[in-house]
Amino acid sequence: MSANEKLVEYQHKALPARVIQIGLLLFIVGAVWSAAAFFADPLRAKFNYLVAFTFLASMAVGSLFWIAIEYIAGADWSTPIRRIPEFFGSLLWFVAIAAIPVILFSHDLYHWTHVETVASDTILAGKSGYLNEPFFIFRMFVVVGIWLAFYFFISRNSQNQDKSGDQKLTKINIRLSAAFILLFAFTITIAGIDWIMSLEPHFFSTMFGVYYFSGTVLAGISIITYATVKLNESGYLHPAMSNDTYYSLGALMFAFNIFWAYIAFSQYMLIWYANLPEETFWFIERMNNGWDMMALGLILFHFVIPFLVLLPRSVKTNPKTLKVMSIWLLLAHYYDLYFLIMPTYSPKAFIFGWMEIGFILVPFGLAIFVIGWQSRKKNLVPVRDPKLERGLHFHL
Repeated sequence: MSANEKLVEYQHKALPARVIQIGLLLFIVGAVWSAAAFFADPLRAKFNYLVAFTFLASMAVGSLFWIAIEYIAGADWSTPIRRIPEFFGSLLWFVAIAAIPVILFSHDLYHWTHVETVASDTILAGKSGYLNEPFFIFRMFVVVGIWLAFYFFISRNSQNQDKSGDQKLTKINIRLSAAFILLFAFTITIAGIDWIMSLEPHFFSTMFGVYYFSGTVLAGISIITYATVKLNESGYLHPAMSNDTYYSLGALMFAFNIFWAYIAFSQYMLIWYANLPEETFWFIERMNNGWDMMALGLILFHFVIPFLVLLPRSVKTNPKTLKVMSIWLLLAHYYDLYFLIMPTYSPKAFIFGWMEIGFILVPFGLAIFVIGWQSRKKNLVPVRDPKLERGLHFHL
Protein backbone atom coordinates (compact mmCIF):
# COMPACT_ATOMS: atom_id res chain seq x y z
CA MET A 1 0.00 0.00 0.00
CA SER A 2 1.44 3.39 -0.94
CA ALA A 3 1.87 6.24 1.51
CA ASN A 4 -0.72 8.30 -0.38
CA GLU A 5 -3.31 5.54 0.04
CA LYS A 6 -2.54 5.46 3.74
CA LEU A 7 -3.08 9.21 3.95
CA VAL A 8 -6.80 8.78 3.31
CA GLU A 9 -6.98 5.71 5.49
CA TYR A 10 -7.15 7.60 8.78
CA GLN A 11 -10.58 7.58 10.37
CA HIS A 12 -11.51 9.40 13.54
CA LYS A 13 -11.72 6.95 16.40
CA ALA A 14 -12.49 8.19 19.91
CA LEU A 15 -10.72 6.73 22.90
CA PRO A 16 -12.87 4.27 24.85
CA ALA A 17 -15.09 5.61 27.64
CA ARG A 18 -12.96 3.82 30.23
CA VAL A 19 -10.16 6.37 29.62
CA ILE A 20 -12.44 9.16 30.80
CA GLN A 21 -13.61 6.96 33.66
CA ILE A 22 -10.05 6.21 34.77
CA GLY A 23 -9.19 9.90 34.65
CA LEU A 24 -12.26 10.85 36.66
CA LEU A 25 -11.59 8.07 39.16
CA LEU A 26 -8.02 9.23 39.75
CA PHE A 27 -9.20 12.82 40.06
CA ILE A 28 -11.99 12.00 42.50
CA VAL A 29 -9.81 9.72 44.64
CA GLY A 30 -7.08 12.37 44.65
CA ALA A 31 -9.54 15.16 45.48
CA VAL A 32 -11.10 13.23 48.38
CA TRP A 33 -7.65 12.23 49.64
CA SER A 34 -6.51 15.85 49.41
CA ALA A 35 -9.63 17.02 51.25
CA ALA A 36 -8.73 14.64 54.08
CA ALA A 37 -5.27 16.25 54.15
CA PHE A 38 -6.88 19.69 54.51
CA PHE A 39 -8.77 18.44 57.56
CA ALA A 40 -5.65 16.84 59.08
CA ASP A 41 -3.19 19.71 58.49
CA PRO A 42 -4.58 22.68 56.54
CA LEU A 43 -1.27 24.54 56.17
CA ARG A 44 0.64 21.50 54.92
CA ALA A 45 -2.19 20.77 52.50
CA LYS A 46 -2.03 24.30 51.11
CA PHE A 47 1.66 23.92 50.32
CA ASN A 48 0.96 20.56 48.69
CA TYR A 49 -1.80 22.19 46.69
CA LEU A 50 0.75 24.70 45.37
CA VAL A 51 3.03 21.84 44.28
CA ALA A 52 0.16 20.18 42.39
CA PHE A 53 -0.92 23.51 40.89
CA THR A 54 2.55 24.35 39.54
CA PHE A 55 2.85 20.81 38.16
CA LEU A 56 -0.52 21.05 36.39
CA ALA A 57 0.50 24.41 34.94
CA SER A 58 3.77 22.87 33.70
CA MET A 59 2.00 20.10 31.78
CA ALA A 60 -0.52 22.54 30.30
CA VAL A 61 1.64 25.45 29.19
CA GLY A 62 4.54 23.10 28.42
CA SER A 63 2.30 21.42 25.84
CA LEU A 64 1.31 24.80 24.38
CA PHE A 65 5.00 25.69 24.13
CA TRP A 66 5.67 22.65 21.92
CA ILE A 67 2.75 23.53 19.65
CA ALA A 68 4.19 27.01 19.17
CA ILE A 69 7.70 25.66 18.54
CA GLU A 70 6.37 23.37 15.79
CA TYR A 71 4.68 26.25 13.99
CA ILE A 72 7.65 28.62 14.30
CA ALA A 73 10.25 26.03 13.26
CA GLY A 74 8.09 24.73 10.42
CA ALA A 75 8.69 21.22 11.76
CA ASP A 76 7.21 18.39 9.74
CA TRP A 77 7.89 15.36 11.94
CA SER A 78 5.64 16.53 14.78
CA THR A 79 2.63 17.47 12.63
CA PRO A 80 0.97 14.00 12.82
CA ILE A 81 1.02 14.16 16.65
CA ARG A 82 0.23 17.85 17.18
CA ARG A 83 -3.29 17.14 18.39
CA ILE A 84 -1.81 15.47 21.48
CA PRO A 85 -0.23 18.69 22.87
CA GLU A 86 -3.37 20.53 21.75
CA PHE A 87 -5.44 18.21 23.94
CA PHE A 88 -3.12 18.55 26.92
CA GLY A 89 -3.05 22.31 26.39
CA SER A 90 -6.73 22.30 27.32
CA LEU A 91 -5.58 21.66 30.89
CA LEU A 92 -5.09 25.44 30.98
CA TRP A 93 -8.83 25.77 31.65
CA PHE A 94 -8.32 23.77 34.84
CA VAL A 95 -5.21 25.83 35.66
CA ALA A 96 -7.37 28.96 35.52
CA ILE A 97 -9.83 27.43 38.00
CA ALA A 98 -7.07 26.03 40.22
CA ALA A 99 -5.43 29.47 40.41
CA ILE A 100 -8.33 30.78 42.52
CA PRO A 101 -7.48 28.72 45.65
CA VAL A 102 -3.82 29.78 45.31
CA ILE A 103 -5.00 33.38 45.58
CA LEU A 104 -7.25 32.49 48.52
CA PHE A 105 -4.36 30.64 50.23
CA SER A 106 -1.81 33.39 49.55
CA HIS A 107 -1.97 34.78 53.11
CA ASP A 108 -0.85 31.39 54.45
CA LEU A 109 1.65 30.58 51.70
CA TYR A 110 3.44 33.90 51.27
CA HIS A 111 4.47 35.77 54.37
CA TRP A 112 5.11 38.95 52.37
CA THR A 113 1.29 39.27 52.28
CA HIS A 114 1.36 40.15 56.01
CA VAL A 115 1.40 43.92 56.33
CA GLU A 116 2.94 43.86 59.80
CA THR A 117 5.77 41.60 58.61
CA VAL A 118 6.61 43.87 55.69
CA ALA A 119 6.54 46.95 57.93
CA SER A 120 9.17 45.45 60.23
CA ASP A 121 11.43 44.05 57.47
CA THR A 122 13.57 46.43 55.44
CA ILE A 123 14.15 43.96 52.60
CA LEU A 124 10.46 43.11 52.22
CA ALA A 125 9.54 46.78 52.43
CA GLY A 126 11.92 47.44 49.54
CA LYS A 127 10.25 44.71 47.48
CA SER A 128 6.69 45.70 48.39
CA GLY A 129 6.19 47.57 45.11
CA TYR A 130 6.23 44.17 43.40
CA LEU A 131 5.34 41.78 46.22
CA ASN A 132 1.90 42.97 47.25
CA GLU A 133 -1.42 41.14 47.06
CA PRO A 134 -3.28 43.28 44.47
CA PHE A 135 -0.36 43.18 42.05
CA PHE A 136 0.15 39.44 42.68
CA ILE A 137 -3.50 38.72 41.84
CA PHE A 138 -3.29 40.97 38.77
CA ARG A 139 -0.20 39.14 37.52
CA MET A 140 -1.86 35.77 38.13
CA PHE A 141 -4.83 36.74 35.96
CA VAL A 142 -2.62 38.24 33.23
CA VAL A 143 -0.24 35.26 33.05
CA VAL A 144 -2.94 32.58 32.96
CA GLY A 145 -5.13 34.76 30.74
CA ILE A 146 -2.37 35.16 28.13
CA TRP A 147 -1.76 31.40 28.10
CA LEU A 148 -5.46 30.68 27.73
CA ALA A 149 -5.98 33.25 24.98
CA PHE A 150 -3.16 31.89 22.81
CA TYR A 151 -4.25 28.31 23.41
CA PHE A 152 -7.83 29.14 22.44
CA PHE A 153 -6.97 30.85 19.15
CA ILE A 154 -4.20 28.46 18.07
CA SER A 155 -6.23 25.32 18.82
CA ARG A 156 -9.37 26.80 17.26
CA ASN A 157 -7.52 27.55 14.03
CA SER A 158 -6.08 24.03 13.99
CA GLN A 159 -9.53 22.51 14.46
CA ASN A 160 -11.10 24.75 11.82
CA GLN A 161 -8.45 23.62 9.35
CA ASP A 162 -9.75 20.05 9.69
CA LYS A 163 -13.05 21.30 8.28
CA SER A 164 -11.98 23.88 5.71
CA GLY A 165 -8.45 22.84 4.73
CA ASP A 166 -7.59 26.54 4.58
CA GLN A 167 -3.77 26.83 4.58
CA LYS A 168 -3.99 30.46 5.66
CA LEU A 169 -4.86 29.17 9.13
CA THR A 170 -1.36 27.68 9.38
CA LYS A 171 0.17 31.07 8.55
CA ILE A 172 -2.02 32.73 11.18
CA ASN A 173 -0.93 30.17 13.77
CA ILE A 174 2.73 30.78 12.89
CA ARG A 175 2.27 34.48 13.67
CA LEU A 176 0.36 33.70 16.85
CA SER A 177 3.05 31.24 17.93
CA ALA A 178 5.81 33.79 17.36
CA ALA A 179 3.98 36.28 19.56
CA PHE A 180 3.29 33.60 22.17
CA ILE A 181 6.95 32.57 22.46
CA LEU A 182 7.96 36.15 23.20
CA LEU A 183 5.27 36.51 25.85
CA PHE A 184 5.93 33.00 27.17
CA ALA A 185 9.48 34.00 28.11
CA PHE A 186 8.08 36.77 30.33
CA THR A 187 5.05 34.95 31.70
CA ILE A 188 6.83 31.71 32.67
CA THR A 189 9.46 33.83 34.47
CA ILE A 190 6.75 35.72 36.34
CA ALA A 191 5.03 32.43 37.23
CA GLY A 192 8.25 30.89 38.58
CA ILE A 193 9.10 33.97 40.63
CA ASP A 194 5.58 34.64 41.92
CA TRP A 195 4.39 31.12 42.65
CA ILE A 196 7.61 29.51 43.88
CA MET A 197 10.54 31.86 44.49
CA SER A 198 8.51 34.39 46.45
CA LEU A 199 7.77 31.71 49.07
CA GLU A 200 11.19 32.80 50.35
CA PRO A 201 10.99 36.54 49.59
CA HIS A 202 14.47 37.30 50.93
CA PHE A 203 15.94 34.93 48.34
CA PHE A 204 16.48 35.95 44.75
CA SER A 205 17.96 34.33 41.68
CA THR A 206 18.01 35.74 38.18
CA MET A 207 17.99 32.14 36.87
CA PHE A 208 14.86 31.00 38.69
CA GLY A 209 12.51 31.75 35.83
CA VAL A 210 14.70 29.76 33.43
CA TYR A 211 14.81 26.95 36.00
CA TYR A 212 11.01 26.70 36.07
CA PHE A 213 10.95 26.99 32.27
CA SER A 214 13.34 24.04 31.89
CA GLY A 215 11.16 21.80 34.06
CA THR A 216 8.00 22.99 32.34
CA VAL A 217 9.10 22.21 28.79
CA LEU A 218 10.48 18.85 29.96
CA ALA A 219 7.13 18.00 31.55
CA GLY A 220 5.38 19.03 28.34
CA ILE A 221 7.48 16.83 26.05
CA SER A 222 7.31 13.93 28.52
CA ILE A 223 3.52 13.77 28.66
CA ILE A 224 3.36 14.22 24.87
CA THR A 225 5.78 11.32 24.43
CA TYR A 226 3.85 8.94 26.66
CA ALA A 227 0.54 9.72 24.98
CA THR A 228 2.04 9.44 21.48
CA VAL A 229 3.55 6.01 22.08
CA LYS A 230 0.48 4.69 23.89
CA LEU A 231 -1.99 5.95 21.28
CA ASN A 232 0.10 4.79 18.36
CA GLU A 233 0.46 1.30 19.84
CA SER A 234 -3.32 1.14 20.22
CA GLY A 235 -3.98 2.24 16.65
CA TYR A 236 -5.43 5.69 17.32
CA LEU A 237 -2.87 7.70 15.33
CA HIS A 238 -2.17 7.70 11.61
CA PRO A 239 -1.07 4.26 10.35
CA ALA A 240 1.59 5.79 8.10
CA MET A 241 3.47 7.48 10.94
CA SER A 242 7.13 6.49 11.14
CA ASN A 243 8.92 5.27 14.25
CA ASP A 244 11.46 8.03 13.58
CA THR A 245 8.95 10.27 15.37
CA TYR A 246 9.76 8.30 18.51
CA TYR A 247 13.43 9.11 18.13
CA SER A 248 12.73 12.84 17.94
CA LEU A 249 10.59 12.69 21.09
CA GLY A 250 13.22 10.67 22.95
CA ALA A 251 15.97 13.04 21.83
CA LEU A 252 14.00 16.06 23.05
CA MET A 253 13.40 14.45 26.46
CA PHE A 254 17.11 13.64 26.67
CA ALA A 255 18.19 17.15 25.59
CA PHE A 256 15.87 19.11 27.85
CA ASN A 257 16.66 16.93 30.84
CA ILE A 258 20.32 17.88 30.31
CA PHE A 259 19.24 21.51 29.95
CA TRP A 260 17.38 21.29 33.28
CA ALA A 261 20.50 19.85 34.94
CA TYR A 262 22.68 22.57 33.40
CA ILE A 263 20.44 25.35 34.70
CA ALA A 264 20.12 23.72 38.15
CA PHE A 265 23.87 23.31 38.48
CA SER A 266 24.63 26.80 37.15
CA GLN A 267 22.24 28.40 39.62
CA TYR A 268 23.73 26.43 42.51
CA MET A 269 27.35 27.03 41.49
CA LEU A 270 27.01 30.79 40.98
CA ILE A 271 25.13 31.35 44.22
CA TRP A 272 27.45 29.15 46.25
CA TYR A 273 30.57 30.70 44.71
CA ALA A 274 29.34 34.25 45.40
CA ASN A 275 28.60 33.17 48.99
CA LEU A 276 26.11 35.97 49.68
CA PRO A 277 24.04 35.22 52.82
CA GLU A 278 20.83 36.55 51.24
CA GLU A 279 21.16 33.87 48.55
CA THR A 280 22.93 30.91 50.17
CA PHE A 281 20.41 30.47 53.00
CA TRP A 282 17.93 29.02 50.49
CA PHE A 283 20.31 26.20 49.62
CA ILE A 284 21.41 25.72 53.22
CA GLU A 285 17.80 24.99 54.20
CA ARG A 286 17.73 22.30 51.52
CA MET A 287 21.04 20.77 52.56
CA ASN A 288 20.10 19.92 56.13
CA ASN A 289 17.48 18.15 58.24
CA GLY A 290 16.73 15.36 55.76
CA TRP A 291 16.27 17.64 52.76
CA ASP A 292 19.93 16.97 51.89
CA MET A 293 19.07 13.35 51.10
CA MET A 294 16.23 14.52 48.91
CA ALA A 295 18.66 16.87 47.11
CA LEU A 296 21.00 13.97 46.38
CA GLY A 297 18.04 11.87 45.30
CA LEU A 298 16.95 14.64 42.94
CA ILE A 299 20.32 14.55 41.17
CA LEU A 300 20.09 10.79 40.79
CA PHE A 301 16.38 10.56 39.91
CA HIS A 302 16.11 13.63 37.70
CA PHE A 303 19.43 13.58 35.90
CA VAL A 304 21.80 10.63 36.30
CA ILE A 305 19.36 7.76 35.67
CA PRO A 306 17.45 9.45 32.77
CA PHE A 307 20.76 10.50 31.21
CA LEU A 308 22.18 6.98 31.26
CA VAL A 309 18.94 5.34 30.12
CA LEU A 310 18.12 7.76 27.28
CA LEU A 311 21.69 8.11 25.98
CA PRO A 312 21.73 5.15 23.51
CA ARG A 313 20.10 5.76 20.14
CA SER A 314 18.26 2.43 20.29
CA VAL A 315 16.42 3.46 23.46
CA LYS A 316 15.00 6.55 21.78
CA THR A 317 13.03 4.34 19.38
CA ASN A 318 12.03 1.71 21.95
CA PRO A 319 8.32 2.24 22.79
CA LYS A 320 8.44 0.46 26.16
CA THR A 321 11.46 2.41 27.39
CA LEU A 322 10.05 5.72 26.15
CA LYS A 323 6.80 5.14 28.06
CA VAL A 324 8.69 4.33 31.26
CA MET A 325 11.04 7.29 30.95
CA SER A 326 8.29 9.77 30.08
CA ILE A 327 6.39 8.87 33.26
CA TRP A 328 9.71 8.85 35.13
CA LEU A 329 10.51 12.40 34.04
CA LEU A 330 7.01 13.64 34.87
CA LEU A 331 7.43 12.27 38.40
CA ALA A 332 10.93 13.78 38.49
CA HIS A 333 9.44 17.21 37.74
CA TYR A 334 6.91 16.74 40.55
CA TYR A 335 9.81 15.69 42.80
CA ASP A 336 11.66 18.86 41.80
CA LEU A 337 8.69 21.12 42.56
CA TYR A 338 8.19 19.40 45.91
CA PHE A 339 11.85 20.05 46.73
CA LEU A 340 11.49 23.72 45.77
CA ILE A 341 8.29 24.37 47.72
CA MET A 342 7.93 22.13 50.77
CA PRO A 343 11.10 23.13 52.69
CA THR A 344 9.45 26.53 53.14
CA TYR A 345 6.71 24.79 55.09
CA SER A 346 9.03 22.48 57.04
CA PRO A 347 12.64 23.74 57.03
CA LYS A 348 13.56 21.78 60.18
CA ALA A 349 12.58 18.31 58.99
CA PHE A 350 11.96 16.45 55.73
CA ILE A 351 8.32 15.45 55.34
CA PHE A 352 6.50 13.11 53.00
CA GLY A 353 3.53 10.95 53.94
CA TRP A 354 -0.01 9.96 53.15
CA MET A 355 -1.15 13.59 52.80
CA GLU A 356 1.00 14.12 49.72
CA ILE A 357 -0.32 11.18 47.68
CA GLY A 358 -3.74 12.62 46.85
CA PHE A 359 -2.25 15.82 45.43
CA ILE A 360 -0.11 13.76 43.02
CA LEU A 361 -3.16 11.87 41.70
CA VAL A 362 -5.23 14.94 40.83
CA PRO A 363 -3.17 16.41 37.94
CA PHE A 364 -2.56 12.97 36.42
CA GLY A 365 -6.28 12.23 36.62
CA LEU A 366 -7.09 15.49 34.88
CA ALA A 367 -4.54 14.80 32.12
CA ILE A 368 -6.07 11.38 31.41
CA PHE A 369 -9.57 12.82 31.50
CA VAL A 370 -8.90 15.66 29.04
CA ILE A 371 -7.30 13.49 26.36
CA GLY A 372 -10.18 11.00 26.58
CA TRP A 373 -12.80 13.74 26.52
CA GLN A 374 -11.17 15.74 23.71
CA SER A 375 -10.75 12.62 21.55
CA ARG A 376 -14.51 12.10 21.51
CA LYS A 377 -15.19 15.29 19.58
CA LYS A 378 -11.92 16.04 17.75
CA ASN A 379 -9.57 14.20 15.41
CA LEU A 380 -6.40 12.82 16.95
CA VAL A 381 -4.60 13.77 13.72
CA PRO A 382 -4.70 17.19 11.97
CA VAL A 383 -6.00 15.58 8.79
CA ARG A 384 -5.91 18.67 6.54
CA ASP A 385 -2.73 20.30 7.75
CA PRO A 386 -0.50 21.08 4.73
CA LYS A 387 2.54 19.57 6.51
CA LEU A 388 0.86 16.26 7.40
CA GLU A 389 2.09 14.27 4.40
CA ARG A 390 5.68 15.44 4.88
CA GLY A 391 5.40 14.55 8.56
CA LEU A 392 4.21 11.05 7.77
CA HIS A 393 7.11 10.59 5.34
CA PHE A 394 9.64 11.94 7.85
CA HIS A 395 12.83 9.89 8.14
CA LEU A 396 16.07 10.64 9.94
